[in-house]
Amino acid sequence: MTKVKVFLLPLLIMSTLIHTSNVMAGEEVSRSISSENITNVMIDNRSGSVNVVGWDKDKISLSGELGDEVESLTFKQKGAQAYIKVEYPNTSGWNSSGSALTIFMPKHISVDFTGVSSELALSNLHGGIEAGTVSGDIVAKDLSHNIELSSISGNISSSDLSGKISLSVVSGDIDDNNSQGRLQIKTVSGHIVSESVASEVSLNIVSGDSDLSLADVVELRVSTVSGDVDVKLALKDKGLLKASSVSGNLQFIFQKDINADFALESNVGGDLINKLSDVKAKEAKYGPSSTLNFQMGDGSSTVRVNTVSGNVIVKGD
Repeated sequence: MTKVKVFLLPLLIMSTLIHTSNVMAGEEVSRSISSENITNVMIDNRSGSVNVVGWDKDKISLSGELGDEVESLTFKQKGAQAYIKVEYPNTSGWNSSGSALTIFMPKHISVDFTGVSSELALSNLHGGIEAGTVSGDIVAKDLSHNIELSSISGNISSSDLSGKISLSVVSGDIDDNNSQGRLQIKTVSGHIVSESVASEVSLNIVSGDSDLSLADVVELRVSTVSGDVDVKLALKDKGLLKASSVSGNLQFIFQKDINADFALESNVGGDLINKLSDVKAKEAKYGPSSTLNFQMGDGSSTVRVNTVSGNVIVKGD
């Protein structure tokens, strides 16, 4: 082999792994690289929309249309990482129309996504996902492993997630359907709706309201400041429900054959309402506090609820 050929060979190899170029505004793009030895794909797109789909092929494919203000597109491999980044000028508004991209990648590879106003869709991905936006909505379907989805003012809509799941918003809403595994939901002022079969569920809210329908729960933990929480659940034997509120109202609707030991406490003046049995709350001899203690069935599960001034209702389905 001549010296020239020896010199050109690594350059030819690198050209198949790295695609970084200045692009024309509104340009259509279609590129792909081999996914061999890649374990994670990192995606950065400020605005527009990104659709990430898992497939069984051994390559990562990128296609779509770049936004009018895009300066460059990076699509490269570095070690075990693949990078996809759309560069905008620093003076570009975050709410510009942005790019519309579709990315197909092996479904077992993990994904990291960063966006500002970019809408994000995720489907058929099973290697783990961490995705965050500022105002963009996130739609997720058929994901598994470790899943972390977050937005500040955008909404999260999810279905058929499994594994260790974390859904977090500040003022956006969360709509979760058919999640399973371990589910953690956080919001400041957004509204939460979840129909889940997760065995462990944690809900942390400040002022937003929540409606949960849970099946086969082993452990449920709820914390709210002023937001109202309504939960319909099937608490398994030897399970745990632990909830606290400052001024938000709490309602728990249990299955008909619930076996649990109940201990409810109100510190300032919230009503404790028992619709499971005839046992009534007892008011303190001195001060505004009250307690409600009773047992259903063999009492194998544990229910502990504490409120400052919010009302607590426990009843059967």
